[in-house]
Amino acid sequence: MAQQAAPVRTARLGRALGTEPTAVSGVVLLLPGGEETSARRPSPMLAAASVRALGRRLARAGRTEGLAVHVVHYRYRGWNGSEAHPAQDAAWAADEIVRRYGDVPVCLVGVDMGARAAVHAGGHTAVNSVLALSPWLPEEDVAAPPEPVKQLAGRRVLIVHGTNDERTDPELSFRLAARAKKANRDICRFEVHSDRHALHAFRSEVYALAEDFVMGTLFGRAFARPVEDALAAPPPLGLRMPLASGFGRSLRH
Repeated sequence: MAQQAAPVRTARLGRALGTEPTAVSGVVLLLPGGEETSARRPSPMLAAASVRALGRRLARAGRTEGLAVHVVHYRYRGWNGSEAHPAQDAAWAADEIVRRYGDVPVCLVGVDMGARAAVHAGGHTAVNSVLALSPWLPEEDVAAPPEPVKQLAGRRVLIVHGTNDERTDPELSFRLAARAKKANRDICRFEVHSDRHALHAFRSEVYALAEDFVMGTLFGRAFARPVEDALAAPPPLGLRMPLASGFGRSLRH
């Protein structure tokens, strides 16, 4: 009896969060977290849970601008070394956005491992901005090549990291940002004092910061003054910008 070939796994886009606009003029791709090594398929519900609340907020904020927000569902739970599966899936998702909506700007919004995927896939021609929340990054190894940053040239990039992150060292994201800043002045990094990996303690401020950045990069809205200052400041000032308590209270929800 002939042996059947295993089905080929494919990444996919979740349905647009909120009400999908009739005319899409910008897209957010949400990239969830994952594991360092795993060949298992992620649970769509569990994987999306870490980004769904933020995605709904962004969808509401950009409804009148024509913003579509989609979660990217990976083929595998793991990063899986040099395979970098989530980064491949993020690039596929950007291709799919071009196929569906045409030439519209895309912001990659990733958390944890998804933040690393966003950075890696940031060089896609459709991507104009990258938002990396609590990026999961490998420990630096002199024998291994450093995390790539040249692909971020010409993109606006915001990294947000809690200073008490127990899962990934915030100093690693600072070093990544410092290297990227040499090739791209439009990068900034905010530190959330005493917050942990999930950024629960200052979630409203983090979400407001994300909204401000996404609406500014995709639709040209004016950035809040702290974001403007962080983008303009030379390192290390613009890469260790403290996220103030109460940030965004004046923003419309």
